[in-house]
Amino acid sequence: MNKNRNTNIMTGILIILFVGVFLLISGRFLYIQATGAIDGVSLEELAEEKRTASYTLDAERGKIYDRNGMTLAYDRPTYRIQAIVSESHTQNEDEPMHVDNPEEVAKKLAPLLDADEGYLLEQLNEGINNDQFQVEFGNAGKEISQETKEEIEALGLSGINFVEEPIRYYPNGMFASQIIGFAQKNDGVISGVTGIENEMNDLLSGDDGSISYERDQYNTKLLNPNEVVKEPEDGGDVYLTIDQKIQTLLEDTMTQMNNEYSPERMTAIVMDPKTGEVLAMSNRPSYNPNNLKDVENWYNDAISTPVEPGSTVKMFTWAAAIEEGVYNGDEWYKSGKYQISDRVSPVRDHNGGEGWGSITYDEGFARSSNVAASKLVWEKIGTETYLDYWNAFDFDEKTGIDLPGEEAGQLVYNYPRDKITTSFGQASTITPIQQMKAATAIANDGKMVKPYVISKTKNPNSNKTIDEKSTEVVSEPISKETSDQVMDLLGSVISSEHGTGKEYQLEDYSVAGKTGTAQISENGSYLTGHGNYMYSFLGMAPKEDPQLMMFVSVKQPDIKATETGSVPLSFIFKNVMKNSLHYLDIEPDKEEAEQIESVQLPKMIDQETSQVKNQLTDSGLNVSVIGSGNTITKASASEGEELLPGDRIILVTDEPKMVDISGWSLRDVLELSDLMGLKLEPMGNGYVATQNIEEGTPIEKGDYLGVELKPPQADEEQTEEQTQDN
Repeated sequence: MNKNRNTNIMTGILIILFVGVFLLISGRFLYIQATGAIDGVSLEELAEEKRTASYTLDAERGKIYDRNGMTLAYDRPTYRIQAIVSESHTQNEDEPMHVDNPEEVAKKLAPLLDADEGYLLEQLNEGINNDQFQVEFGNAGKEISQETKEEIEALGLSGINFVEEPIRYYPNGMFASQIIGFAQKNDGVISGVTGIENEMNDLLSGDDGSISYERDQYNTKLLNPNEVVKEPEDGGDVYLTIDQKIQTLLEDTMTQMNNEYSPERMTAIVMDPKTGEVLAMSNRPSYNPNNLKDVENWYNDAISTPVEPGSTVKMFTWAAAIEEGVYNGDEWYKSGKYQISDRVSPVRDHNGGEGWGSITYDEGFARSSNVAASKLVWEKIGTETYLDYWNAFDFDEKTGIDLPGEEAGQLVYNYPRDKITTSFGQASTITPIQQMKAATAIANDGKMVKPYVISKTKNPNSNKTIDEKSTEVVSEPISKETSDQVMDLLGSVISSEHGTGKEYQLEDYSVAGKTGTAQISENGSYLTGHGNYMYSFLGMAPKEDPQLMMFVSVKQPDIKATETGSVPLSFIFKNVMKNSLHYLDIEPDKEEAEQIESVQLPKMIDQETSQVKNQLTDSGLNVSVIGSGNTITKASASEGEELLPGDRIILVTDEPKMVDISGWSLRDVLELSDLMGLKLEPMGNGYVATQNIEEGTPIEKGDYLGVELKPPQADEEQTEEQTQDN
């Protein structure tokens, strides 16, 4: 009886529990059906989210151009290879869409990817054995060029796909690399690290877009996909003041001197002193932003490395004396040694303190006398007034050039010895760009202008200018009368019999400039010995109306006992300045220019090839004919333009074919690629050693031209090694 009673009680409890659970679940279902939500989350929204696919639409990073529209940096499409190894991807057994023969795929891909065949096969088999959908090949399968991609596609391998991934590319290699800088991909985003790439990163980057739509389980768009598209905004383009032709000329010349004299450091700047536009800037060591292995120097020494300037700073000392009205160039003084007190060591002229006897202050400038500079500051200008001029020339602050990483020099002006040695470029430090900025006041009637490298920025879609820079006069530290007198003194450095800069004379242009030889401080003392100096020169031309100004310095060149530091300096200055002035059509101002017979180009377009070639060759030009056609269709120079004997001119015929460009400079190759519309990829520095397009191959616009450049010395060393081996 009790047993039945207990059973009935348990049955009743279970029925109640069952009914409770049923009502709870039913109520939950009714609630969900009525509200369409679970725990406050809309089921409709959740379902929409689950069936919505979203993708990022990458914005294209802006390009960097030179002043004439030559492309210096752009996003280059590369590809990542993927191999589908899952058989589930195949819908038709007769046409497999996966890798069905791993051994064949590995064998054919290995030479094109420059990878080990065994490694590729191992990756494929590992993916197959682990039931993976697809596999990749690490670094070997990344950054594949368009050319290699097309070669792989031509093999017809099943299961091989490509994903496009742009990288930042610099078509001119080590060209102005420490100005342009470089950008790298980090977490899938390309961002600037140094130079203009860093300075203008926000503008260059643009804004990514996105696309989203609803799809089924097979990733197919629904009939009403609710597609939402946000278009990407491509990055803005940056135009530099750099001139590709002048920069290339500077790079080639510096590379030549670097190979010949192996200096510790080299720096050069070419600038328009009227506007402050930097037309060229380079340093050694430098780097190729396409290949950042074993980089010796990340810094742009022209703006970021303050050094004791040496005697180039004397132009500002004399300017201060003239502006103060205390200078008499005809006044005599005793050169050699100068001591202001028994407690201060004497200042010595650069010829061991022997001096040149009693000479005038004008001659002292031409001879670069340390004693003259010291006497001017100590006895005539006054050290505190001289400090005012030091600051007036902005040596106490950065120039504000639109490049990252600029540093200002340091004034060392505590003790009497510091104050007089600062007058001739010791103790205190400044950067090359600070000197160039200050020198614009001397070349520009007393007006000092701010240097800059960014000319303008543009919207690539509308082609409208976003921002455009112009000349900025920051101050007038000296008068026009003072600048004229200093320019005459600078001219005497080059032209007078006592001048230290006679090696810097140009045949057809007058030059004004100042030489400098600075001691190098190391571990608290100055180095001694032949070549252990920082040699520099700051020059302008033409003297009466400077159109170009150039600074060049060479630190510790490996010069012979019979050579001076001016040898590599003058070679760089004269080659760059002379050719740049001619290129800019600056009228020569020396009578000797009449003795140089330039070649005025005749009509060439639509003329007979052999006739034009013979005429130009007879005129002393270096003529390169592209193709075997009978008619000239293009030329690297125009009718009526004047070239100098030995200059290269490129003639394109109506049947253009590749020529042997061995030994051509990068500048010549750039001319050819511009003329033909080729996609140029230079590798290395110096002169062309190899080319990917064989001589005699027909060429047309858009063809890829890859060239390897090597310094001339590299070829000589290789020849010597081969001779020794034989």
